[in-house]
This record gives sequence, structure tokens and C-alpha cells, in this order.
Amino acid sequence: MECGPILPDMVVLDIFLRLPHDAVLSAGLTCRQWLAVSRDEFLWRELFYTYYRIPRSVPRHPASVSWYREFKRLFDCIPCVEVQTLREHSDQVLHLAFSHRGHRLSSCSKDCTVKLWDTERADGNISLVHSSSMRQFNWGYTQFSQFNADDSLLLLSGVYLGPHHSSSGEIAVLSLENYTLLSRVRNKPYDVFGCWLNETHLISGNLHWIGNMTSCSVLWLNKAFQDIESENVNVVKRLFKIQNINASTIRTVMVAHCRRHNNPDLLLDYDAQSQARRLKGQQQQHQPLLFDLGTSGSDDDDDDEEQDVMYPRATAHPPTKAAISSLEHAKQRRKNVEPSQLAIETHVAKMMGRAYTKAPESNIILEPGEGEDKTYLLFTTGSLTYSPHQIGIKRIKPDQMTTSGPVLGEERSSDEFFDSLDHVIDIHGHIIGMGLSPDHRYLYVNSRAWPAGCIISDPMSPPPIAEEIDLHVIDLKNLREERRSLRAHRAFTPNDECFFIFLDVSKDFVASGAEDKHGYIWDRHYNICLARLAHDDVVNSVAFSPADQELLLSASDDATIKVWRSPRMARLAQSATRPPRPRSLLASWLSRSRNASGDGLNGKP
Repeated sequence: MECGPILPDMVVLDIFLRLPHDAVLSAGLTCRQWLAVSRDEFLWRELFYTYYRIPRSVPRHPASVSWYREFKRLFDCIPCVEVQTLREHSDQVLHLAFSHRGHRLSSCSKDCTVKLWDTERADGNISLVHSSSMRQFNWGYTQFSQFNADDSLLLLSGVYLGPHHSSSGEIAVLSLENYTLLSRVRNKPYDVFGCWLNETHLISGNLHWIGNMTSCSVLWLNKAFQDIESENVNVVKRLFKIQNINASTIRTVMVAHCRRHNNPDLLLDYDAQSQARRLKGQQQQHQPLLFDLGTSGSDDDDDDEEQDVMYPRATAHPPTKAAISSLEHAKQRRKNVEPSQLAIETHVAKMMGRAYTKAPESNIILEPGEGEDKTYLLFTTGSLTYSPHQIGIKRIKPDQMTTSGPVLGEERSSDEFFDSLDHVIDIHGHIIGMGLSPDHRYLYVNSRAWPAGCIISDPMSPPPIAEEIDLHVIDLKNLREERRSLRAHRAFTPNDECFFIFLDVSKDFVASGAEDKHGYIWDRHYNICLARLAHDDVVNSVAFSPADQELLLSASDDATIKVWRSPRMARLAQSATRPPRPRSLLASWLSRSRNASGDGLNGKP
């Protein structure tokens, strides 16, 4: 259809600049001239910055090909449409994890089960394929899971209830071929969680109290299963032994591989982005984004230095009472101790640490031209109080990647009893969640900030924490924080009760749960919150599919798992299942007539 009197393009553009984006798209259907103006790059640049409220100093995403497509990406490709609710769990759902291929999902819950789900059904729905209860092994609940690199094994972490109502952690390894239990490993405290180092070895923790406020964390490398033909080969090896002061402990271990630090999926430094584009020049063309562009152990074994690796066995004593955590343990030991004695203990512990700690690596930051193949162990820790407020980094060397060799550190000299941390990053707040980007270049950290300038005089009385959750971004190549923290989500529990809120990172987005009954999604490049995902209770965990970042799942205390897809994918799924509408003879004739006339105009016979 053509318009009557033709307005100059600049006049039409000026009108369109005053309209919302949906009105611009509708107006573009009026005539060819308006359609051309409605796709103007300057127009969509202005609409983009205005609608998303992004500072104009922020450049366009380095992989985008136009402002129009970029607007559509943020509007149409965010997994914010609820398409399914999974209700198979009977209690709070604590954690979700996808396999590396994205074909399986595991979920952990207070109902003490781990459930495995099929995410590749032809109808697009997610279905349950297996469920295992861990109550027969005296577990209180399952809390964390992780697939190994080839998706053949599942690491399952939970809370083990021992004698005298004490609690420790335990890690179980399940075969995904036949869902059999291959091994069980002690893990203390239980919020160490555990993680895979490689396809066949996992990392666990142990804790030994050596004073009222002083302890020692031992990190172990464990083989996931024992080969029948190699019974004389070590299945455990001590990685690190680290001193803790002021009632702090090592928690939340994870492994970062540096193989792609110089070639990440997304550079968050805008200047580095510009430099990378200049270096690429015309050698590499950006791939277009695929968008729809249509207008429509127990605490009584502290002196035991050896790690306990347990291969399949069963007990039948279900837990009945609440467990005693490591924090309660420290509080009980402190009750009858004078503050002056605690101060002396801390002072002596620091002196012992300086005298008997192995020197740190000289510099773990990658220098230009240096090889990238490094592996870091990341974990939360502290030095001022029991609440985790620091991120510790320790490099794992190639000869430490296997359980062969010395088991209990025979290679150490007598004056190197403890291992030092290679690097420490202080967050100045209570850390309640961590997650790595897919390329392991960036670490995202959920924390609740302490008041500015606060001074901690009593390690057992940490500062009050903010209700707002800050999402910090740390570049693991140069070990510095990037940009400002992301913020939108909230938490309300006090310092001594707050719990882990799992977050997840995809190529372009980062998502997190929160205590305000919502999950949140941010764009990693623009630092803006794009969506809120509603539940009926606390959202504990979120997980992007590694095969498709337009698929996200969220887990909540409301005992449900919700499945979220992008508006684009939801439309495609509906159109695939919608039966074709019968066409009348008149409509069919008119369609053929239009096609024939169009062919004539184009000079076709």
C-alpha cells in the first residue's frame, strides 16, 4: 500500500523518534516509505538507549549487527515466559544443574532426593527420568550436584547426620549409565559443597578445630571410583591444608580453567572490546544473531587426619533431630572462654601461621604471552569473622591433578605445615553465592554488604548486612573487579541465618535467585536487569541450559521448578503445535491472484 502525499523522510523519522517502539513497528506496516524509515539505525539507536535506560557511553554489544536486532534480542530472547511447572519434589528445591550437553538436568531438595530430568523431548516439555533418595545413607537432605566433563558421572552433595546430632557433609558419586552409587566421600563443613577437578577426580573438604576460634581446612582430591585392577593405587590425596582464624572456614569450592582467558565469549571491558574489534578488522565477520525479526563427618573425629572415602554401603537410621553446624560448634566452644584468651589465641595463631606456612606463588596473574593452561581453585573464606567475606584463590599445579604420588604431604618440610593462599579478594560483605561464566573468565559473586567503614571487634558478632544483594563481577585474568555491582534482588535473613543463593551465567546473561520470591536476569554486557521471575517463596537456584540460553529453570522453597523460555521460543513452540487453519476458497483465490500479479510486476512469465 502506498501513502497519499509523501512526507519527507526526515519528518517521518522525527515523528517516529517520539513514538514507543511498538507504535513504530505498527506504523512501519503502513507503506513502503514508512517501513524503510522504521528500520533506520539512528532511530533504533535512540529507541534502544531510551527504552532500556542505558548510558550512552555504553557501546553496542560487540556481536550485534544492528541496533534494531539488538533491541529485539533484549526484548524477545530473554527466558521470561513460564511454560511449565515441575511439582515432583515434596519439599524445598535447593539446587539445579544442567549437564554440559544440556540434555539432562539434576535437582536437589530438602525431600532428600536427587532427580534427573530429560530436557530434549520432541514436544519441548521437561520430564522426570530418575529419582534417588539418600535417606538410607543417613542424609538430612541433598543440596548441590554437578555433572563431570563428559556427563557420565554426577557429583551429589548433601548433609549427613551423625551421632550426637552433629552434622557433616557427604559427597556421593552416581553413574549416569545405570544410576548406581560408585562412592561416598566425607565433606566437612557441608557447605564446602565439593566440585569436579576433571572427569574422574573431585575435590572435598575436611575441618579440624585446633583451638576455640582457630581451625584447619584440608582440601582433598578424591578418585570418583576405585578400579578393580588397581586396588593398590591411591584413591585420595591431600591438595592443600589451610589455617583458619576467627572462626572462619573454607566453603563453596569451585574450579576455574584458564584455557580461554585470552579468547572469552564476552569481554566486559569496553575499551578491550574496542581494541579487539580493531585487531580483528575484516579478518573475521560477526555471525548474525538468530532473532525473529517479524513484526508480530561428624564433629567428634577432628583429630583424624586421613580423608574418609566410602564405597557403596547402606545404613538404615533416618535422621530425627536438627544437626549442629560448624558455626554452632564454634559458639559452644567460646561460651566459657574470656575475650582476652580469645585475643591471645588469635595472636598466637597468626604467629604460627607466619612461621609455618608455605610461601605463596610469586604471581598468578597471567602475563602477556604467558601460557593460559592454568587451573585455579576458588573458595569463600574469611579472616575477620566467621561469615564468608573473602574469595581465596589457589593454583592447582599439573602434578596435583591426580591422586598418585604422596598422599599426606610427605614432600613438605617440617616448617611448611600450612599452605598459603595465592590471592585473596575481599568483598566487604557476606558472600551468599558464586558462579563462573562459561569461559571461566569471570566470577560472579552474590553478597550482602557490610556498612561502610565498619570495624569488627568480635569475630562472633559480624556487622549487620544489607537487604540488597550486590552481584560483583571479578575478572579472573587480572583478578580485579569489573564495573559496578549489579543490583535488583533482595534477601532478608540475618547474618547468622542467611543461606546460599545459587546463580548461573550464560554467554550473554546472568541470573540469580533471591529471598523476595523472584529470580532475576541481567544482561552481562549492558549491566541492566531484564526480567523478574515470580515464585510463591524464596528462589534458591537458577540454571541456564548450556545448549540454549533462551531456556532457564528456577527452583524455589515453594517445592516447584519452573521452566522459562524466551517469548521468541514460546511463539515458535505454539506455532509448531497449532493445527493449520482451513482456508476458504475465496481466500485461496485471492492469495493466488496477488501472487500472480506480483509475478507479472517482476517480469516473470
